[in-house]
Order: sequence, then C-alpha cells, then structure tokens
Amino acid sequence: MPSPLTDIRAILHKKGLDGLLVCQPENRRYLSGYTATDSSIAESAGVLLIPARGTPFLLTDFRYRLQAEAEAAGFEVVLYRRGLLALLQKLLPALAIKRLGFESHYLLHTTALALEDLLKKLACAAVPLTDAVEKLRLRKNAAEIEKIRASVKLNEAVFQEIYADLEPGQTERQVALRIETAMRLKGAEGPSFATIIAAGPHGALPHAVPTDRPLQRGEPIVIDMGLRLDGYCSDMTRTVVLLKRPGALPDERTTTLLRLVRQAQLAAQGLIRAGIAAREVDRAARQIITAAGYGKYFGHGLGHGVGLAVHEGPALNRRNRGKLAAGMVVTVEPGIYLPGWGGIRLENMVVVTDEGCEILNQDQTFLDI
Repeated sequence: MPSPLTDIRAILHKKGLDGLLVCQPENRRYLSGYTATDSSIAESAGVLLIPARGTPFLLTDFRYRLQAEAEAAGFEVVLYRRGLLALLQKLLPALAIKRLGFESHYLLHTTALALEDLLKKLACAAVPLTDAVEKLRLRKNAAEIEKIRASVKLNEAVFQEIYADLEPGQTERQVALRIETAMRLKGAEGPSFATIIAAGPHGALPHAVPTDRPLQRGEPIVIDMGLRLDGYCSDMTRTVVLLKRPGALPDERTTTLLRLVRQAQLAAQGLIRAGIAAREVDRAARQIITAAGYGKYFGHGLGHGVGLAVHEGPALNRRNRGKLAAGMVVTVEPGIYLPGWGGIRLENMVVVTDEGCEILNQDQTFLDI
C-alpha cells in the first residue's frame, strides 16, 4: 500500500511541481508523524518541504528540534534561526525547485504574499494547492480506524462517568470542566474541541459556550464532547434529562423531539454506504424533521468527517454532491433548536463500508426512549 508521501509525490508529478510546502498541522502530522501543534495560525511549530524527489525536510526552530528528530522518521530536520523565508531562500535553489506548491487555504494572506515575493526573486513559481493532503486523509486505513475506535471508546467512558454523577444545581461550566479533566486523567491528549454543555434554553445554541447557569431537573441538557487520543479525534452528542426517578420519561414535548431526532438519525445511518451521495444522507434525516414541522429549526449540516481533525471532510450537507467511500469516518448529528425552549441533538460516529456503515458508538443514553 502506497505511503502518504508516495501519494503526495504522485500529485506533484501530475501537476508538474518540484516541491510542496505543508503548513497545516494535521497534514504535517499525517505525512511525517511529527505531533507538535500550532498555538494559532500565526505561530507555527514547523513546516514540511517535500521535494518531488529525494529526502523530505521538516523545517522548524530550536524549541522543537528534539521532538522533530525523534518523531519525523525519514525527514531531515533543519532549523531556521532567522525565520522560515530566510531558510527557504537557501534551500529552494539548492534543491532546484522552480515550481513550489503551497497550501493556499491555510497560509495567512500576509505570509502568502511574503512567500510569493521571495519566490519571484528566486525565479520560482508559487502554485496554490487546495486540499491536496486533505483528500488523502478522507479515507482512513485500518490502523487509523482502530485509533478512532479507541478514541470513541474512551470518550464514552468519560461521558458515562460524568453522566452518572450529574445532579441539579451543578453548573454548565462545572460539568464541562469535569469532563475535560476526566479526559486527561484517563489518558487523552485533551479535548478535540471545547466541550459544549447547554442546559434548557441554552440548548437552542448549537455551539453554546458553558456558563454558570445551574442544571435543572426535567430540562433537556445537550452534552457535546470529544477527545484526542494518539492524534485521532472523537465527537459525540447526547441530550439528557435529569429525571425524578429511574425509568421515568421526560415531559411530552422533550420525549417527542428526542424520538423525532433519533428517527432522523436512524434513517441517515441506514442509508450510509460507499457510493451514496453525501447530500442524500443529509436529505434522509432532514426530510423526517421537516415533515414533522421542524425543518427551519435544523439549520446545520447532518455531519462531518473526523480524523486527525475533529472537523474535516467529507461534509454531510445539502451542498455536497460527492459520494461517500469505504473508510470514511463521519458523524451523524441531526438536531432541533427552538429559541426560548432549548435543543435536542444526537450524534454518533460511523465508518462507511461497502455494505453500509459501522456505528462506532455503543452508548445508548436517551437514544431509545
């Protein structure tokens, strides 16, 4: 099976490029194994310079030298002491690179302009590439799927531990902190995104930020959480209700909406398979919610890919005509958000197969009421 580096070089050959500059952190890790992260798009832990032939390079600074040398097997680590552009000014002519691809969707505009100015001085063409590495990351191999499976399993273990201790009076912020602390104590690198705890009316905000509002008995509480384990992400949402006694049901409205969203989720999961258009999967869930009169309250796409990044391709939405392929890992997360009342969202992760899909989540909390 070809390595990602071999695949990238095949793309360079096809496009007539002499090299590629890789700046996006997940792409950098995918191609090299280098795990350092960037604190922001304006501060880099390094870039990859991949010539069409020969040894690839990891360019970084003193802070990351030991880590880079330990992790980036097969890459020559070169430190820049006067900045990346000054190093490229030396390396590109030495490598006879005359057409250099760069990740135009990731570089800051000011950085891209400075890079283009440098390349003009070197008589080297700057060729913008979009999603070259991301397209390779769409389909996960067996090893990647096992890492994602482990991430999902640990994420569910954290959820089950925290859910067992949920009580009225705890604040959204306290629950989010407990979740993220438990993730790290159980071995995760950390959350894959900022944990969402949205109780009562706050649940109408799909990406609500936890506040000091206390949880109340009987109201829907949206818990959206994920962690990163060995580089790979998980993402799960459950909408729960603190009830007066075990086995009781939420109020009629909450129960009806939970069942409706679950029906939409099951319809989408039942349709997923290699070869189906992503928009068709979104439509299967959306039709059910729309037919019940809540279409305008389901305003986001049905799901997204998950891997080294918690949000990556493919997108499951009305605009994506692309077809799913075996090995893709996606979320299925229909929702209904009612201003002034709250929200319901249920989210599973699945692996696309030739025959259908494998649901990675085992937790059934409030899924089958």
